[in-house]
Amino acid sequence: MQVPAFEWIKNLMTFTLFLQHIVNALSLGSLYALLAIGYTMVYGILRLINFAHGDIFMIGAYVAFYGTALFVLPWWASLLISIVFTALFGIGLERVAYKPLRDSPRISIMISAIGASFLLENLAVLIFGGRPKGVEVPKVMGQVLNIGSVSFLGVSLFIPIITFGLFVLLMWIVNGTKTGIAMRAVSTDIETSRLMGIDVNRVVSFTFGLGSLLAAFGGIMWSYKYPQLNPLMGVMPGLKCFIAAVIGGIGNIGGAVLGGLLLGIIEIMIVAFFPTLSGYRDAFAFILLIIVLLVKPTGLLGKRQAEKV
Repeated sequence: MQVPAFEWIKNLMTFTLFLQHIVNALSLGSLYALLAIGYTMVYGILRLINFAHGDIFMIGAYVAFYGTALFVLPWWASLLISIVFTALFGIGLERVAYKPLRDSPRISIMISAIGASFLLENLAVLIFGGRPKGVEVPKVMGQVLNIGSVSFLGVSLFIPIITFGLFVLLMWIVNGTKTGIAMRAVSTDIETSRLMGIDVNRVVSFTFGLGSLLAAFGGIMWSYKYPQLNPLMGVMPGLKCFIAAVIGGIGNIGGAVLGGLLLGIIEIMIVAFFPTLSGYRDAFAFILLIIVLLVKPTGLLGKRQAEKV
């Protein structure tokens, strides 16, 4: 029995639509992964949830925006300046808000992180203004690409490629360099690392700088994918990326990437195939978090660790 021609066309359109959603899901999931890696790296070293990480994401996007809009720099120059500035900003934030409390009770440093987040958000409103700003998307990011019958913006292709490249570079740093060995040692036991001659302050600063650099990349790519900036733009992505890190197994870099991709795929697919639920897309992230914590409290790739005191 032959399938009518219109059935073939319908099946092809359905498959094309599915591929279109997969591209969007990988793009969004890769953005979540970039930010989730920063959460998981800081937690792996200090057992600290850096609640200001989403605001560092916002600062990276704003610095790149003003580099192009105010100083008329090429987009790639603004990107480089932004990631360097944001990395240094992350190191400075750790020195000011977290380092003095490193030997204090865990609740003190957590409160400091929450306070730093609120401070950065309100300073951003004061400095940048509360009105959303439109972002000029670079031509290479904004052009429409066609692969077969699937069409998507260039930024949707660049985001997964950049995420994969940064992930490979990060894994090489962690597993193949002396600094990476020091990071893994500090994550296991800070006091013993000090006794072994490791400069813990340098390792912690490097970790915050690296995490902030990834957040800056994520913020810039986010502003190209969703070309609008506001001072609170990092709040919800920050929460979702924290959820992604927990789902994957916080403290595990591969788990953070897995959690980010999984969250992006689920979010896009729910909106695509159940459009009536699109208003609840943020809620599904929290539902997924609850389910994972009930089934596997350490996350998908996480391992149970002794609590540091």
